[in-house]
Amino acid sequence: MNILVTGCAGFIGFHVAQRLLEDGYTVVGADNVNDYYDIGLKEARLSRLNSYERFYFRRLAIENNSDVIELFNGNEFQCVIHLAAQAGVRYSIQNPHAYIQSNLVAFTNILEGCRNHQIRHLLYASSSSVYGANVKMPFSAHDNVDHPVSLYAATKKANELLAHTYSHLYGLPTTGLRFFTVYGPWGRPDMAYFSFTKNIIEDKTIQVFNHGLMRRDFTYIDDIVEGIVRLMNCPPTENRSWDREFPDPASSYAPYRIFNIGNNQPEELMLLINIIEELVGKKARVEFKPMQQGDVVATYADIQDIQQLVDFKPATTLRQGLERFVGWYMSYYSKQGNEVRTI
Repeated sequence: MNILVTGCAGFIGFHVAQRLLEDGYTVVGADNVNDYYDIGLKEARLSRLNSYERFYFRRLAIENNSDVIELFNGNEFQCVIHLAAQAGVRYSIQNPHAYIQSNLVAFTNILEGCRNHQIRHLLYASSSSVYGANVKMPFSAHDNVDHPVSLYAATKKANELLAHTYSHLYGLPTTGLRFFTVYGPWGRPDMAYFSFTKNIIEDKTIQVFNHGLMRRDFTYIDDIVEGIVRLMNCPPTENRSWDREFPDPASSYAPYRIFNIGNNQPEELMLLINIIEELVGKKARVEFKPMQQGDVVATYADIQDIQQLVDFKPATTLRQGLERFVGWYMSYYSKQGNEVRTI
């Protein structure tokens, strides 16, 4: 199969592309390699991908429709895994226009490319942030998510609505993937676990919001990738039992599905910090701060649907995942010239 992976220089996109290449697929990767965080880290990911014979990289901005048209016209993709986006809940408050272009305009261009080229399956990144003001735990894809608390979350919810429209109008099989706090080697420097590790090692203060009373469904990157690969060859079909009087948000009469991909095991933020302290052999200097705008107190994924369909079972504990991340971090940033740069 010939597969398009957008956002291939990003954290999840890089790992997905690498796994597909190792499994023998041909991968075309697309990314604009923007400077939201360290370009050197993105280029290092691309360098690893370029070592594979079946990898072909296209440096382009997906919000530019002419580039996307050329990309689809020049290749015969059977599957598209759309992971390119402007990430970050807090940054969306500072720079909303970046999210409109990268998360809405770009996604529309991908949808148009898929429907004009009869793509067998479009998988795209949504986010646990769509649950917004919901408090019922665990978060279920069968619950309505109509109250986002950040612009980032609103764009991800909008992606799901756009996908359903294309599934309805054109029969395009689409699968939305609600990721829950993904972490691991080659991760994003703007994520808490990454910046905590950096600052603890460098004896710098870490800021912990909501006075540390936060819980997250931390999900290791290899478990995320396994879920994506298993779903890739399971495009959705029409749910003939879908009830229009009692509509289920997770499925449809159209070939459309939404899945949570999480660890199904929320952990205290302070536990994550304590584990990092043990692994690097230093105590953190903690500055407790109040809750930030756009943030939520807890996340917790109900993953029964993906478990039932593809036998998805997260296999990595938080300690195991952090051990691998810290090991990678020490190795990567000990090399001359590698420096952590964030926004």
